[in-house]
Amino acid sequence: MTTTTSPAPHAPAPHGDPAAGTARRAPRTRLAGLALRTPYWVFTGALAIIFLFPLVWAGVASVSPQPGSAQVDGWGFGNYETLAAYQAGIGQHLANSVIVSGLTVLFTLVISLLGGYAFARFRFPGRDVLFLVTLAILMVPYATLLIPLYVLLNTIGLQNSLLGLACVMTMFQLPFATFLMRISFESVPRELDEAALVDGCSAFGALRRVLLPAVKPGLITVGLFAFLAAWNDFIAPLILITDSGKAPLPLAVANMRQQVMGIVDYGATEAGVVVLALPCVVLFLLLQRHYVRGFMSGALKG
Repeated sequence: MTTTTSPAPHAPAPHGDPAAGTARRAPRTRLAGLALRTPYWVFTGALAIIFLFPLVWAGVASVSPQPGSAQVDGWGFGNYETLAAYQAGIGQHLANSVIVSGLTVLFTLVISLLGGYAFARFRFPGRDVLFLVTLAILMVPYATLLIPLYVLLNTIGLQNSLLGLACVMTMFQLPFATFLMRISFESVPRELDEAALVDGCSAFGALRRVLLPAVKPGLITVGLFAFLAAWNDFIAPLILITDSGKAPLPLAVANMRQQVMGIVDYGATEAGVVVLALPCVVLFLLLQRHYVRGFMSGALKG
């Protein structure tokens, strides 16, 4: 005799359903993550406001009405017109700044590239001592070197010249640039250039074909630092440049404050600040990814 068993009824869902528990924990996790990230957002937002406020204020002041300026009534670009017509003209001062900054970047990149490559890849007597002497220049106060350099440039015929100013700016950039290029080369495995040497490349061939693309972020970082230092420097042109027609833009903007009767054209001065700041901001925004990678190259070594 066979008995037929009816199917068992569905068992009730367990009291502690894992899916329901996960759904309840998800909002709590998001709230906890939000609470942890909020101080970071507040801190970074405050820093952004602190750093951006002077630039925004200068931009607004350059087009707003200013007493004793060409922009007395209404908003406009009268202050920029005053800046354009000052001394030799804004175009000449901009050209001077571009020449000095370009030569400084070129000299700094070439010398620091070769110096960093030598310190990182070659063994020679006194290498570490020479590297320490190079870094020791960083400890020498900037202003104490300008007068001796003025005498030296006058002796070799480069006083009051943009080339001499670029050489001085390069000298101040080389210690840090050489240090950064050395750690950039040391972060590259030696097997790459050793394989290139085995394949028949010379030392310079391995540098040009293999190592140069590998240290590109470091080169961009060095070039950006050199450009910013040369573009914004005021002290060195003030000491080394005596011809107003050869003055870079920072010196020309500073000279605009020396007006007659104690009146300072603040509107034109702020317009000069905006013109000075814009190339720096644009370059940094374009190269910031490589800039960060260049700084991290030494930290990620090994």
